[in-house]
Amino acid sequence: MLFPRAANDDGDGLDFVFYYYHPSMAAAVIFIILFGATTATHFWQLLRSRTWFMIPFLIGGIFETVGYVGRALSAGENPGPYTKIPYIIQSVLLLLAPALFAASVYMHLGRVVMMSEGDHALFIRRTWMTKIFVGGDVLSFLMQCSGAGFLVSDDSDQISMGKNLVLGGLGLQLLFFGFFVVTAAIFQARLARAPNTASKNVPWRKHLMSLYAVSILILIRSIVRIVEYQQGYDGYTMTHEVFIYLFDALLMFAAMAIMNWIHPSEVKKIIRGSRRGVTGTEAGESVGMDARAGMWK
Repeated sequence: MLFPRAANDDGDGLDFVFYYYHPSMAAAVIFIILFGATTATHFWQLLRSRTWFMIPFLIGGIFETVGYVGRALSAGENPGPYTKIPYIIQSVLLLLAPALFAASVYMHLGRVVMMSEGDHALFIRRTWMTKIFVGGDVLSFLMQCSGAGFLVSDDSDQISMGKNLVLGGLGLQLLFFGFFVVTAAIFQARLARAPNTASKNVPWRKHLMSLYAVSILILIRSIVRIVEYQQGYDGYTMTHEVFIYLFDALLMFAAMAIMNWIHPSEVKKIIRGSRRGVTGTEAGESVGMDARAGMWK
């Protein structure tokens, strides 16, 4: 049994431990504000630039914000008994949000390749690359989503199945992110060795660095989550609240802030400019002027 019996009121006569600690209201409120601010900024950037492939990233930010609202609701019930709904909100949404971030990150690499006209530097076709990574991410998301549904069950067999599904989904996410980082690194090395005219005039390295940073943050978070679920609900990681804030909340906020600062709208604008016959240098200068005129345009 992953949830030992204890004093929680889940409304169905069966009592389970939702938290082995009293959830912190202060920490929850801080991250509601932080995620709310970066998500609102992403919404503004998305509408302003029409960078539609960032919609999953935006939804991930909403998941993070609402997830910490769930933790705040649980903290409002201190010292218990805790109710099931706030626990489900924070548990499911915080688990799934990074998979949504990943979808946009994968699609962003394809745009960086287009911007630099660097298809020759890839070891797999760009169209296939996007399909493979996004397809793997969708599968990972569905596995984690299904597992999260089983984890809130009162049946021990379903809980065990849910744990295995979540672990499988996190492992798949880890595998695809590792492959993604390798793919991006090979692309960078090849393009640096054999640059073309377009790559010399556009900021492709800057956007690759942001993708690396976000990918590494999600990788670290996924590793910690795998350890957390592997240990079980009475393991050290799950029973100490500091881990969810240090290795999930803080890392995912940093990932969102990085994408605010180095937003993919710059890549989109350069691609659009090149299609209209504007050189990469001219498009880059235009983006820079826009950025100075309005924050992160």
